Amino acid sequence: MHVETPVRLSAAEESLVAQLENAGARDAAERLRVAGLPTRRVESYHYTDLKTLLSAVPPLAAPANDVSAPAIDIAGAYRIVIANGVVQPAGTAPAGIIVGKATGSVLTTRDDVLVRLNAALVKESLNLELSGSVDPVIHVDRRMEGPGAHVQSGAKINIGSGTTATIIETISGSDAAHIGNAGSYVSVGAGAEVTHIVVDLSARQAVNFATLEYRLAADARLKSIVVNAGAHLARVNVFADFVGEGAHGDFLGLNVVDTEEHRDITLDVTHGVPHTTSAELYKQIARGRGKAVFQGKINVAQDAQKTDAKMMTQGLMLSDEAEILAKPELEIFADDVVCGHGATCGDLDESSLFYLMSRGIPCAEAETLLIRAFLEEITEAVENEYVAEALSGVVERWLQKGA
Repeated sequence: MHVETPVRLSAAEESLVAQLENAGARDAAERLRVAGLPTRRVESYHYTDLKTLLSAVPPLAAPANDVSAPAIDIAGAYRIVIANGVVQPAGTAPAGIIVGKATGSVLTTRDDVLVRLNAALVKESLNLELSGSVDPVIHVDRRMEGPGAHVQSGAKINIGSGTTATIIETISGSDAAHIGNAGSYVSVGAGAEVTHIVVDLSARQAVNFATLEYRLAADARLKSIVVNAGAHLARVNVFADFVGEGAHGDFLGLNVVDTEEHRDITLDVTHGVPHTTSAELYKQIARGRGKAVFQGKINVAQDAQKTDAKMMTQGLMLSDEAEILAKPELEIFADDVVCGHGATCGDLDESSLFYLMSRGIPCAEAETLLIRAFLEEITEAVENEYVAEALSGVVERWLQKGA
């Protein structure tokens, strides 16, 4: 009988094992003790070696006594706060929104270390039930408050058939060396139309992980947008399952990285039934010694005939030391499909820069205009003007930081 030999654990892994054992998650603790955190040998973490990158883990978070103002303010939004993993009391919910709590994690069981940690350590999750035409934007404000802590949180969002809604989740908090691990499960009912946005605005000292799961029923319409603009180490997993014919998904994302920052978006889309479509567009911009990573995979099942799926990733490098890594993939088992992927990467277009400067625009200002134009395809994908304005503000702050 073959017995796996435990790996030599780092200080961060030892801390995680202890936290899992103290939480009574012995199976998860043993799995981590044997396998450790993923390294470059794990294909889905090839560019984000957590064993190397994660140097320390703070203690599990205590309840937050004070909750600071939201990182971004969206006019008219209905705000629900999850502070240090605990769902806070919210005001009276508008029509079409039922706010509740669920015990434990909301994520589907899968072979991913971030999912396993979330499943083992989340004690309660937000539960949202949406129906009809939901008028206000829903702002799920996830906070990591107080001194540096390990914060696990969850949110389950059930969107009823024929419902329309816009949901934005932000991750932010105090200026401390937190580690966050947020899980979101979004079920999009038949004929529903939803925009779901996740923005990482956590402190520069922080590490932030997130897992997003989508389930699309027949004729559902989903627009998913991820913006990584906070923690020095960040990774977002996006898993999407098309389970109803006629469903369509737009998946967009943005990594903006600066000196010594490492941000990763990893996407896994599965078209499991016929007559579904998706479009994936992820952009990355890096300066200083920053590293931006995008891994995207489209899976087309054997029965998923007439699938139409196209993936594109684009990178913009603003320094010689920056790194942009991209790995788009297709795995197709059906024979009547239209699928493709592409990737581009480069620096600012010299002819465009020359054109602007020849019209009297200073070089620095011309560069900023071109960077804005590169990013606008993501920020302008949002129809709600207040949310679009908030996302543009996130980009502007990042641009000003490097000015």
